[in-house]
Amino acid sequence: MTRPENPCVAILGATGGVGSALAHILKQRGFKLALIGRKTDALLALDTELDTFSYPISNADPKEISEALTEAKAAMGRLDGIANCIGSLLLKPAHLTSDSELDSVLSVNLGTAFAAVRGAAQLMEEGGSVVLVSSAAARVGLANHEAIAAAKAGIEGLMRSAAATYASRGIRFNAVAPGLLKSGLTRRLWENETSESVSAAMHPLGRLGEPHEVASLMAWLLDPINNWITGQVIGVDGGLAELRVKNR
Repeated sequence: MTRPENPCVAILGATGGVGSALAHILKQRGFKLALIGRKTDALLALDTELDTFSYPISNADPKEISEALTEAKAAMGRLDGIANCIGSLLLKPAHLTSDSELDSVLSVNLGTAFAAVRGAAQLMEEGGSVVLVSSAAARVGLANHEAIAAAKAGIEGLMRSAAATYASRGIRFNAVAPGLLKSGLTRRLWENETSESVSAAMHPLGRLGEPHEVASLMAWLLDPINNWITGQVIGVDGGLAELRVKNR
């Protein structure tokens, strides 16, 4: 299959580590982009750098996301893909997690993913690709990850169901499942040599991931030429979720 010229993709959470890396990769490959995010100054700077459309949102409210996706399609003329890079991280055992913390984790992670799925169903009449972000924590038990593991596991279930529901319309849904990345969101886990060493040792390849490594896979899944893949969760985690290796 020949890829259509200038596929149109909306990136939710475009100012984060993965989202901004994805924007750069897709722009280099000739995609037309709409960038959606909560950090207005960073969003406008990225918009200016890449010459895209941008839509600031105040929070992770599904209504705002729906409106932003509608505006993105209107500006670009069509919508061939959606990538949801909005997320948060909470590392606490269940008994220390408050109701408000749980609500926030579910809203920012699962709620935004659901908004992306619903937006795709409403706006992508010609089919296309939606890529969500899960986590290795949804695939292997990690201590103190109960809230985020629940949210990310929900994303995987949502993705599979949507892939089945909308297959007949040519809308593909997949998810990537990263391990620990060196991004602003996880800074406190790798900002000093000791904590970085401990975190890296959890991953069989012996290092933390970089945002561009996840973004490159997302870009591949968003490319219309790779249109026979749907309902899949692909790990980008240095082997964390699947492998157990001998101590070095």
